[in-house]
Amino acid sequence: MKRYIIHGGRPLHGTVTISGAKNAAVAILPATLLVEGVCRIENVPDISDVRLLLDILSSMGASIRRLSPNTLEIDCTHARDSEASDDLVRRIRASYYFIGAQLGRFGHARVALPGGCNFGPRPIDQHIKGFEAIGAMVDTSNGYVCATAPNDGLIGSRVNLDMVSVGATMNIMIGATLAIGTTVIENAAKEPHIVDLANFLNAMGAKISGAGTDVIKIRGVRALHGGFYSIIPDQIEAGTYMAAVAAAGGDVLIQNVIPKHMDCISAKLREMGARVIEYDDSIRVQRTNRLRRANVKTLPYPGFPTDMQPQIAVCMALANGVSVITESIYDTRFRYCQELNHMGASIKVDTKVAVINGVEKLMGCTLHACDLRAGAAMVIAGLAAEGETIIEQIEYIERGYENIIGKLTDLGACIKRVETPDNQSVPSAG
Repeated sequence: MKRYIIHGGRPLHGTVTISGAKNAAVAILPATLLVEGVCRIENVPDISDVRLLLDILSSMGASIRRLSPNTLEIDCTHARDSEASDDLVRRIRASYYFIGAQLGRFGHARVALPGGCNFGPRPIDQHIKGFEAIGAMVDTSNGYVCATAPNDGLIGSRVNLDMVSVGATMNIMIGATLAIGTTVIENAAKEPHIVDLANFLNAMGAKISGAGTDVIKIRGVRALHGGFYSIIPDQIEAGTYMAAVAAAGGDVLIQNVIPKHMDCISAKLREMGARVIEYDDSIRVQRTNRLRRANVKTLPYPGFPTDMQPQIAVCMALANGVSVITESIYDTRFRYCQELNHMGASIKVDTKVAVINGVEKLMGCTLHACDLRAGAAMVIAGLAAEGETIIEQIEYIERGYENIIGKLTDLGACIKRVETPDNQSVPSAG
């Protein structure tokens, strides 16, 4: 069994460097399937989700060279028209981007319904709507998504999404890149990683405009060529370290960030009493006094991200007063609250609303990470709590955070990763 053991109560001090954006990388890597030639991609996060996607690409015949821990060369010129491994696909939500990539490259796709974090249903009906709009026949049965383009290829069309969907926006963009004519996505999501995917595809010869607005135009091209690209910094990883400083106290410089991407998180932490100072490509967070209460409602970008909701909840659990979180994206993302309550937090959940009555301290205990961002919240809670915290099911956390142990240790945290047989006791971190 793999666990994190944390001895909390130590303020964080120092400098941390943010890795490449997970949510950009997991779309860009499948999109390399569209490219004839070598893609050199820098700032790729070394996380388990990325390694799974590389395994899928490799199994399809892609040539992959790791030039450094965060720089890859990927050549899909001779990739085979083959079905990705069900076992690999079902372990990662982002595997659905292979539907758009295979449909665009080979004219058809058969991909097992993806897995990933389990915090409520996340249907792919908007993805299917987009693929059908550009001419594909799509069938979902027996646990698979099967999509087939017409004999003369996908045809550009207008896609009006019924709801703002990051995954659908990116998947349709990938599928439409090599289509005939122009595809227009209306009510498109605006997240930074959508802009990053568009910039990557454009660097390889695509013609995409409007990314970052609610209308994106994809003018189909005959082929994509190899090229160079560097993935943007991870907004959510940066926000997680900002929340960690706010919860545990201290003074940390967070490097390799785009401060504009952090506006909604920075504003909320300032409202709660933390000091947030922005530089060109870094942010400094300081917190000495007790945090103040605040309210948060998760919204699509540029609103407060749902992927930061559990982390800010830890800050609220330690703040003075009653805070309220309203979750507008996913129905059941508050499962982690019962874990925080085990530590002494006072959180009451009613469907999509959590009411948090701040307490003066949390106490360490054994916690179970139930998804990626909930796991990150538990790490933050462990850093802020008195005593020892043990976090289990850490494979969720390692899906999205590169070298979290090393980065936190460098900031003065007492945290380590241990592996023990299930029938043995857990050694102390101290």
